[in-house]
Amino acid sequence: MYYPYLRGKQFELIALREFADLYGNYKAIPIIEPVKTVFNSLVLAVSVMKSKGLKFALILNPQVGDIKGQTQLIETGLADVLKDRTAWSPAFIVNNNNHHHIFTHINSQNYQDVFLICKDNLDTTASSLELIIQMENVSNIIINAGNSRLKRLANKGNKSVIRLDDNFNPQRKNSDYINVLEEMFTEEHNFFDTDGYRGISDYTVLPSEFIDGGMLPRALAIHWTYEKNPDSIWVRHFVSDTNDDTSNVQGKFAEAARKAVTFFESNNIVNQSIEDVKRYVREGQYPGLGVIKKLSIKNHIELMNQIFTRRVI
Repeated sequence: MYYPYLRGKQFELIALREFADLYGNYKAIPIIEPVKTVFNSLVLAVSVMKSKGLKFALILNPQVGDIKGQTQLIETGLADVLKDRTAWSPAFIVNNNNHHHIFTHINSQNYQDVFLICKDNLDTTASSLELIIQMENVSNIIINAGNSRLKRLANKGNKSVIRLDDNFNPQRKNSDYINVLEEMFTEEHNFFDTDGYRGISDYTVLPSEFIDGGMLPRALAIHWTYEKNPDSIWVRHFVSDTNDDTSNVQGKFAEAARKAVTFFESNNIVNQSIEDVKRYVREGQYPGLGVIKKLSIKNHIELMNQIFTRRVI
């Protein structure tokens, strides 16, 4: 199973809504970390995913954004759409100082099928960490690859261990991608089970570091993952040509998108996100930077869903 890790920003959530509308056979369980105190976009995304039967995990103690650590605000603000606990799984980010709080909160709310996200710099010798990992209510442990002790602790409790990789390699500025036509993104979809994992997770085609806001780019880059061969997924970077200033972003998009369409057609790569890009080029439309990001995210989730649909596990 594939577990895309997304922040609860507008276009990430729209990508999930549109993905939910496309498929009925889901091999993806999105993990969402809320970052905004206004829940309109999140409520809409949750409602669509529930109506389509796309299960998701919601992080209740986010560690970035405007709503960092505000568990009660999330639970109260989303109470109506989270009533059906069979439709979603509660998730908690574990650090060295919150073991007791997580343990107490899981028990007080009687949460089941809980995800624990164990990212960086954890004291894996702490008895309180082992205590929450071994909780009966906890089903899935998400860890960075290579954390063998955490993996042993999770296996000891017969938990599903999911490998989290930071696969996207961000450049300092978009024009730098001109020198990086494409890069290998992952091959773990072929090997995770033989390595003792139950699934894989990544940040799609976004950096793991949370960045809020942005600015008009001098160069416009479209990042697109594709299955280069049966063994590996690569990410291709399509960059605009006129990159001297921030004017004419619409023209920059057309330059990058035409390169993308040529690549898709010459390699016979097809999905709904690609059809959207073709339509924008054909009609001479500029959808905006947020929509471009949404399409890249949705394409990646579509791709992983297709791969896992045909994969025999």
